[in-house]
Amino acid sequence: MEDYADSDNEYYYDDADEDDDDRDSLNLIHVVNNNVSLTQGTGSSIKVIRRDSLRAAQTEDLRRIMDLLSLKEHHARTLLIHYRWDVEKILAVLVERGKDKLYVEAGVRVIEHAKNPCSSSSFLQCDICIEDRPANKFTTMDCGHYFCNDCWTEHFIVRINEGQSRRVKCMAHRCNAICDDGKIRNLVSMRDYAAAEKFDRFLLESYIDDNKRVKWCPSVPHCGNAIRVEEDDYFEVECACGHQFCFGCSSEAHSPCSCLMWELWLKKCQDESETVNWITSHTKPCPKCHKHVEKNGGCNLVVCVCGQAFCWLCGGATGREHTWSSIAGHSCGRFKEDDLQKAERAKTEWHRYIHYHNRYKAHTDSYKLEAKLEETIQEKISSLEDRDTTSKDFSWVTNGLYRLFRSRRILSYSYPFAYYMFGDELFSNEMAKVEREIKKNLFEDQQQQLEANIEKLSMCLEEPFHTLEDDKVSETRMRIITMTTIVDNLCRKMYECIEGDLLGPLERTIHIIAPYRSKGLEKASELSDWRNQSNTSDRNASSNVILVKRI
Repeated sequence: MEDYADSDNEYYYDDADEDDDDRDSLNLIHVVNNNVSLTQGTGSSIKVIRRDSLRAAQTEDLRRIMDLLSLKEHHARTLLIHYRWDVEKILAVLVERGKDKLYVEAGVRVIEHAKNPCSSSSFLQCDICIEDRPANKFTTMDCGHYFCNDCWTEHFIVRINEGQSRRVKCMAHRCNAICDDGKIRNLVSMRDYAAAEKFDRFLLESYIDDNKRVKWCPSVPHCGNAIRVEEDDYFEVECACGHQFCFGCSSEAHSPCSCLMWELWLKKCQDESETVNWITSHTKPCPKCHKHVEKNGGCNLVVCVCGQAFCWLCGGATGREHTWSSIAGHSCGRFKEDDLQKAERAKTEWHRYIHYHNRYKAHTDSYKLEAKLEETIQEKISSLEDRDTTSKDFSWVTNGLYRLFRSRRILSYSYPFAYYMFGDELFSNEMAKVEREIKKNLFEDQQQQLEANIEKLSMCLEEPFHTLEDDKVSETRMRIITMTTIVDNLCRKMYECIEGDLLGPLERTIHIIAPYRSKGLEKASELSDWRNQSNTSDRNASSNVILVKRI
């Protein structure tokens, strides 16, 4: 028997047969300036941003920069877009390099009391179209350059249609200043209302598309939500729509696999499809351009479209001189010991892949089947509630069910992890063969122990305990509670092994996985009601409205 301890140091034991196999983020720079707090409020670190709260989420960061640096809204937006909406990075650059460098690199021009040339003359010449126009037909940007409204408008519309409207630079030669988005909006809306709407949409969605801490939920069909995290990227989150995904790569939640492992595993599974099997059986890769070539004749000398000739039998590059029976200067008919060793290695690797894939798929299929248990469990709970029993608390059933779901998912993804962790594709130079074998055996012992206890928990939940007598129901309750705690502890121990013993000592490569969460993935909470922040955006409301001037 093996003892297990939960988080409250209460000990349980596994009564199974003895034959069973048992970042810190960067420190925030806290700036106190006019009582402005740069830290986020308490609560969930994961927020869901809906379409109606997107502007409020963007305004939140804009206000922080505007109040800190005493900037106008369009200057603050230019800074945030340049630094990908990373407020902490802006603060770091401000401290390390100073305000002037911060502004120059982002294309911000802040000129106080600058003289407007358009106000000192009745007519001006535009340096773009070389035409004289009334001064009121010119617009001056923050950098001091001025051109006629027609040229500005053409410039802006072209940039918007090219998808470059988030950072539209001044037209002056070698000027890197970013144009005022309010002036862009006013000029474009007078000629092309649709382009002005597109410009506003691009600026608004920049908060998601250019922000490393915000990503669209990858649900299909798309729920329309975005997720914002306040800490590092190695999160697995649950959107308000119920979809669970990895924030790092936007794939389905795949811990304990790293993002790279999961990407390689998906590709490998797809590569074993019928189409790829046909290509492998009927084509050979060109030794020069590596395109697949199909032989359409009897001669074993084939020529790729790139012009490279090669032998169909061995795939080696050759010249074009040949007869029906041989290729000049080339012979591949002799048996080579290396070819036999390569074939054996390929065969071993194939069987190894099949071993891990079959177990991964078996547990994935079990997860899908066990998802149907939820409805059955609710029926059992309803049946127990209708009985005249002493206890009306049946949370032990639902806790056990959700523990089964979470642990089964972790177990299924542990097989792709083991395939790459103990294979030659990623870590061949990280561990000696003996060390790898020892770590592999230790990990597989934990994996098998977790698998055995998950099956026991599944069996307990599938029992018709709602038909049993009260004393038998109490026994089932204790058994499910005990198995739930054991499975939780085994999952935690597996993650500690992965993070501390397997991935932790790696020197040449870095693989980070989402941490284990006993209570499941953190669900995104609603962003604070954007209507409550209306008082902070009223004075900028004019810049959020498309102005249409009818002539």
